[in-house]
Amino acid sequence: MTAKRTGGRILVDNLVAQGCDRIFHVPGESFLAVLDALHDVPAIDVVTCRQEGGVGFMACADGAMTGRPGIAFVTRGPGATNASIGVHVAMQDSQPMILFVGDVDRGMRDREGFQEIDLPAMFAPLAKWATRIEDARRIPEYVARAWAVATSGRPGPVVIALPEDMLCDAVEALDRPALAPPLQSPDFVEVDMLYDELRKAKRPVAIVGGAGWDGETGEEFARFAERIGLPVAGAFRRQDAIPNSSPAWAGNLGYGPNPKLVQRIREADLLLVVGARLGEATTDGYALITPDHPGQTLVHVHPDPNELNRVYLADLPICARPFEFAATLAADEEIELPRFDAEAAHAEWREWSTPAPRDGVALDLGQCVAAMRAAMPADTIICNGAGNFSSWWHRYWPYGPQPSQLAPTAGAMGYGVPAAVAAALRFPERAVVALAGDGDFLMNGQELATAVQHGADLIVLLVDNAAYGTIRMHQEREYPARLSGTTLRNPDFAALARAYGGWAETVETTAQFAPALDRALARSGLRLLHLKTDIEFITPGLTVSGLRRK
Repeated sequence: MTAKRTGGRILVDNLVAQGCDRIFHVPGESFLAVLDALHDVPAIDVVTCRQEGGVGFMACADGAMTGRPGIAFVTRGPGATNASIGVHVAMQDSQPMILFVGDVDRGMRDREGFQEIDLPAMFAPLAKWATRIEDARRIPEYVARAWAVATSGRPGPVVIALPEDMLCDAVEALDRPALAPPLQSPDFVEVDMLYDELRKAKRPVAIVGGAGWDGETGEEFARFAERIGLPVAGAFRRQDAIPNSSPAWAGNLGYGPNPKLVQRIREADLLLVVGARLGEATTDGYALITPDHPGQTLVHVHPDPNELNRVYLADLPICARPFEFAATLAADEEIELPRFDAEAAHAEWREWSTPAPRDGVALDLGQCVAAMRAAMPADTIICNGAGNFSSWWHRYWPYGPQPSQLAPTAGAMGYGVPAAVAAALRFPERAVVALAGDGDFLMNGQELATAVQHGADLIVLLVDNAAYGTIRMHQEREYPARLSGTTLRNPDFAALARAYGGWAETVETTAQFAPALDRALARSGLRLLHLKTDIEFITPGLTVSGLRRK
C-alpha cells in the first residue's frame, strides 16, 4: 500500500502483515493515533489492561504460547517504567515480545518535557534491541526488523519508542510482508559427533527447554529420548518441555528438585542440553553443574551462537534451533545407539511427584494438587508468578505438552494472573489456572477486571499464608524467629473477586477443597478459590519450626 496514511495506521497495517492478531495495552495520549487506526482493523483484538506491568506480562506470556512476538503498547514515562518488568522477564525467559512506547514529540525532546525519558537508553540493557522511529515512512522496516530480532537466535524483547507527532504524520510507505524465519539445522558432522558421545556414555541425561522450544520440538525430542531410553529433565520452569507422561521424563530442576534427580545429574557422564542456558536456578547457583563441569561431557545445543561457550565450556557446541535439532534426531530411527535407563528415572519422578498426606495440616496443598489431577484435564495451562506457593504444583502437577506451564524463570512476582488472562484468551477451549500467593496476587490482581471485561474463562487459586513466604523462608534461615517486614494483612480475597464480577469461595481445610473445585469447574468466567493456609508449612518439605531448629 502506497496511499498516504498516518504513521499510526502504517504501524497497525504492518503488525497485521507480520501476523499480529492481539495487542495488550494501557492507553495513553502519546499513541492515540494507533488506537484510532485499530478502530478500523478488526483483525487485531485489543485487550485493555489496568496496569502496564500486567500489559508486559500478558504480552510476554502470549509470545511464549505462540512463538510470535507478544505485542504491548504503553505510554511514556510511568507507563514505560511500569512495563519494564515484562521486558526483563521476556529477556531472561527468552520469549519474543515487542513493546511499543508512545513518546514525546520530536521537537520537544531533550527538554525534560512531560514524562520524558530517553527510552532507547533506558531499555538498552533490558532488551535485545531498543530504538526509536523518527520517520513514519520507515515504520514497515522497523516493524519487520523488530519481528526478526524478537524471534531469531535467542528470542527476546524489542522496545520501540514512537514519537507522538510521528504517528500523526501522513506519508506514503511500502508495507513489508510476513517474514519467514531462517532454518537452523544442525550439521550432520555435529550430529554424528553427538551419536559418538552417546555410544561412549554410560549415564547420560538431557536437560531441555528454553530458547526456541515449542510443543512440536517437545514431541520430536520425546520420540528420540523414548527410543533410546534417555532421561530428560526440564530446566527451571520448563516442565512442559515434553509431556510429563512420557516414559523419558525424569523431573524438573530448579528450586526443590527431586534429590534422586540431583544425584543423577551429578553422576552423569554426558549432559545433552537443548535450548536451556543453564542459568542460576537450573544449576543451583552454578554448583550442580559447574561452568567447567570436570568429568562430564557437555553437548550444548542453542539457537544463539553468542550463548554457546558464554558461561559454560561446551565440549560440543551446536548452533541450531531446538526444533530442527530434535526433528533430526527423531528422524534418524536407523541409527544404532545404546539404551539407557529413562524408565528408572521416570519411576523416581512418579514417586517424588505423588503427594502423600501431611500430618497436622488443616489445608494440605499437596492433596489439593491431587484433587486437581483427578478433576482437571491433562492439558490444563498452569500459570504462576514467584513464591513458595508454586512449589506444590512444580512438584506434584504433571504438566502436559507446551504450552501448559507459564511461569517466569526470572522469578517475577505478579506474573500468574496476567499470564492466565493471556492464556484464556489465546486458548479459550482449554482449562486455565492462575496460581498466586497473597503477596504475589496483590501486585497485579487488578487484571481480574481485564479478565471479566474480555470474557476470559479462568480459575484463580489464591494461596494466602499472610506473608511474603519465600522471603520469610530465607529470613528464618538467616535470622531465625526475628520477623521483620515479611508479614501481611490481607483483604477478603473472595469478596474482592466477587466485586470484580467473578464467583469465589474461601477454603480453609483439605476436605473443603475438592467440592469447591468441582463447583468452580461447573461454572465459567472468572472463578477464585481463596485458600487460607498456615505459614508453618512453608514448602512441601519444609516447616518454619524446622528451619528455626537448624
